[in-house]
This record gives sequence, C-alpha cells and structure tokens, in this order.
Amino acid sequence: MQVIPVIDLSRGRVVHARRGQRELYQPLRSSLCAGSEPMAVVDGLLQLHAFEALYVADLDAIQGKGSNRSALSALGRAFPDLSIWLDAGFADEGACRDWLATGNGQLVLGSEAQADTGLLEQLTRSGDADRVILSLDFRGDGFVGPPALLRRVDLWPRRLIAMTLARVGSGEGPDLERLRSLEANAAGRQLHAAGGVRHLSDLGRLAAMGVAGALVASALHDGSLGPAELERARAGRFEGAS
Repeated sequence: MQVIPVIDLSRGRVVHARRGQRELYQPLRSSLCAGSEPMAVVDGLLQLHAFEALYVADLDAIQGKGSNRSALSALGRAFPDLSIWLDAGFADEGACRDWLATGNGQLVLGSEAQADTGLLEQLTRSGDADRVILSLDFRGDGFVGPPALLRRVDLWPRRLIAMTLARVGSGEGPDLERLRSLEANAAGRQLHAAGGVRHLSDLGRLAAMGVAGALVASALHDGSLGPAELERARAGRFEGAS
C-alpha cells in the first residue's frame, strides 16, 4: 500500500482541502510544520516518513486563475528525489508537454478538466504515456467529466486515481463502493483512492480490495497516521489496526 501525501496550492500557499469546496479552503494548519509555506510543509511530511511521491493540486491553474509553477519549481529543486504527481487542470497537449519536459514529475489528467477523450488519446500514444495518471473525479453521486472517459477503459493508463471530492477532508472514510466498482473494470491497473482516508484500518481495507495506494492529507497533519502506521502500511502489516 503506497501512501502519497497531498498538498493543495493556492496563491503560493498550502491550503486545507475540504469536500471540494475550493472557495472555502483556508491556509493549512499542521502538527508537522509551522505555517503553510510549501517548502516547510513538504519538509515536514518527509520528516514524518520517507515518501517517494507527492501529489500536488495547483488549484489556481485548475480554476484558471494563474498557477503555482514557481513554487513547484522550488520544490523540484529542493527535493529532486521526490516524484511530483501534478494536477494543474491540464486540458491541452502543449501544457502537458511543458510539464513532462521539466523532469521526473508525473502528469495527473483530471477528468473534470477534459472536454472529451482527445487529450488522453494523444497522451496514450506518446512516449510519455507511462508518466500519465488518469484521475476519475466524482462530486456527489455524479462523475465530473465526459462520460466517455468512464466507458473507454481501453484508454485508461496503468495508474488511476478515484477522486471522491465530497470525501476530501471529511473524515468519513474512503468511498469503498465506488472503488470496488472501478477496481472491477481496472483490468490490472493500479488504482489509488483519494478522499476520506482516516487511519491505518482504512488503508488495510483498501489493500484487501486490491487498491494500490491512497492519497492522504488530513490524517498525516493531525497525527492519525504517524511514522509507525506509515511503516506498517509500507510493509503491508494491517493486522490489529483499529
């Protein structure tokens, strides 16, 4: 079970995501660091555990209000061994190429930013297809994005994210029913859960379902998932978790 920490960037700061209501997000308050400056937050996360990847949502880019590229560049220089999974509202091939050319970062293609399956088709035919991750985004009971992205399983890359926005920062637990549905169609692809993970037992349930990893924020910052729990998750030891 791979645990991937999440940071949401807005105006150069890390904010606390809650239920996908982006207009209400406030600067992060964390037990791992002082303040919400991205460098301090990521350093705090890496002091907690030797994470190999970091998921970054550039909220300004996703909402068409600018970008946090300078902060991303600084993180890349400071933590060159950390693979950054970036969702920046990618909707055209040029922006995708620009990000992929910057280094070892991974490109998260969010379904909410897509008009059709065209960009995913272009990327799956490219030499960088292995660095593309498809995020299937859900708000409430509905899929956010072109329905064809759900139907065209043949286009899905080897890594998928099931993003349940209403569960993000909610403390309500992961959306197990939706994950089971997607896992049934994933045909051996790596599925990552996003939204609602609270503690080690949640990670154990996901692992038992065959989910490859989980994107986590709140449980890391409030101490619910500490060094011992993260080591157990890395080793696949979930017995006795509660």
